[in-house]
Amino acid sequence: MEITAAMVKELRERSGAGMMECKKALTQNNGDIDASIEWLRKQGLAKADKKADRVAAEGRIVLAQDHNSGVLVEVNSETDFVAKDENFLKFADEAAQTALKSGAKDAEALKAAKLGAGSVEEARQALVAKVGENVQVRRVVRTDNAPNLGAYVHGGRIGVLVALEGGDAELARGIAMHIAAMNPQYVAPENVPTDFVAKEKEISLAQMSDKDKQKPAEIQEKMIAGKIKKTLNEISLTGQPYVLDTNISVGDALAKAKTKVLSFHRIAVGEGIEKVVEDYAAEVMKQAGLA
Repeated sequence: MEITAAMVKELRERSGAGMMECKKALTQNNGDIDASIEWLRKQGLAKADKKADRVAAEGRIVLAQDHNSGVLVEVNSETDFVAKDENFLKFADEAAQTALKSGAKDAEALKAAKLGAGSVEEARQALVAKVGENVQVRRVVRTDNAPNLGAYVHGGRIGVLVALEGGDAELARGIAMHIAAMNPQYVAPENVPTDFVAKEKEISLAQMSDKDKQKPAEIQEKMIAGKIKKTLNEISLTGQPYVLDTNISVGDALAKAKTKVLSFHRIAVGEGIEKVVEDYAAEVMKQAGLA
């Protein structure tokens, strides 16, 4: 029987298995969708689908780097317990190494990349079947051809890549550690979008006391400018006190080494994922009419 693309698509949607697995299942079962689903379940390949809607907000940030290129890969799991499992950790490390070598720039490209006898996506599905939890390759960030590359991963939870022009390896790592700790949003105050600055000015003006509003316009402008400068320094890398020497700013440390930051990436496990906390006791009481 001819296995059509439409049949493979339907089986993928119903089972959650990979394209090649679906095609093989259909071939083994003469195109019978229901029999193919049962076959996939017996192989442990349809198990991932039942867990695909579970929130995977735990996991690891994994680093892979060579001389002047580096990647950070976020691999998520449902629980911290699985995030510490040796099978999960092995997959995460292999995924990061694959991302570095393949040149993958995002999660979709990484999933399609070759890993072992199959792909990263196929390895992910096999891991789901083994650990019994939803596992997702969520993000890939990379920096290539950095004159001076700094990389740092804190406890598997926060990862940083920073590209410097000038300086040395020690400074690059120090700046990466600072970014991990302080989470700046921009390299320098001048990189902050003008609409953000305009909004801050509007807020500062609204917060001004009646007494300050009686002061000359130029004085008001200076007061507002001072508040905005403070805010921009707080959210900008170069304006923040350097965590390795709080007597100076990051900008001072860079200037001293005649170095500048070209770019940086910072990612943290699960950021932006809404994790639902379920109260099972309350749910049972509600169902029993006791709450």
